[in-house]
Amino acid sequence: MAFPPHIKEEQEELQINDEEKPEFSQLHQRQTEEIKTEADGEDSGGPEPAMKADPDTHLQPDTDDETGDSSEPETDDSADWKDTRESHDSRCTTDEKAFSCSECGKRFGTNALLKRHTRSHTGEKAFSCSECGKGFGTNVLLKRHVRIHTGEKPFSCSVCKKAFTESGTLHTHMRIHKGEKPFSCSVCKKDFVQSGTLYTHMRIHTGETPFICSVCKKGFAMSGSLKRHMRIHTGEKPFSCSVCKKDFTESGHLQTHMRIHTGEKPFSCSVCKKDFAISGSLKRHMRIHSGEKPFSCSVCKKDFTISGHLQRHMRIHT
Repeated sequence: MAFPPHIKEEQEELQINDEEKPEFSQLHQRQTEEIKTEADGEDSGGPEPAMKADPDTHLQPDTDDETGDSSEPETDDSADWKDTRESHDSRCTTDEKAFSCSECGKRFGTNALLKRHTRSHTGEKAFSCSECGKGFGTNVLLKRHVRIHTGEKPFSCSVCKKAFTESGTLHTHMRIHKGEKPFSCSVCKKDFVQSGTLYTHMRIHTGETPFICSVCKKGFAMSGSLKRHMRIHTGEKPFSCSVCKKDFTESGHLQTHMRIHTGEKPFSCSVCKKDFAISGSLKRHMRIHSGEKPFSCSVCKKDFTISGHLQRHMRIHT
């Protein structure tokens, strides 16, 4: 399905964010689990707040699950029956919250909710994944995690039919179709669909490059950029053309290459209407109309519209 430009742009942002998990989501994971736990045991029937996808989801290649914001509503009807039953059995006959946390003073209507809340202080993870052994504070979080292993994606977009493992991730995805960008950069005012994308974007302004190549020590703002860079050293080219079998280091390069076979030329000159398969080709072409010659000979100062022309010209001097 073809999407408008703003939708395609945000899909790329989500894809980037799929590889790049902001550290602050991990800092709030405990608090998020606590919120989920209380919501799971209450009889409110309301949506439970979504948490960010488990960091281990990065281990899945090309997963369809973009990172959901911790503030997004999560709707999961499969609450743990045993814990829920216990909450019902131990509920006070009045509306008083008679059970108080000795650590933070927060009060709860049932002992079961207090017990689960206490795990946020103790760090106890009573529920363990039978596949990978990872522990979780609530059974609901474990059930959500297990979808990584089963591949289950019960939440589907009503517009493009893309499926997700979490309802919170679907909720975030829907902003693409609605055009919502609730997160704004305080420096350049650029807006983003996801808080994680904004977090990564801020590194442009701070200059932070926390991901370092172990071979050449070059730094990168995003882990995905480092991953792609490492292919230079390894020689890996995981993306192959189905027509001519040529291999590429990046999926974007393959997509551009495919236009050779399809004949697609999506970039059009606004002056002469000539079409191009690559945006860079259009950019160079526009210099014909603008008269721009950004490449200058250091010896004779002659200017050129294309760097390749300058390189050929330099042979005169050598």
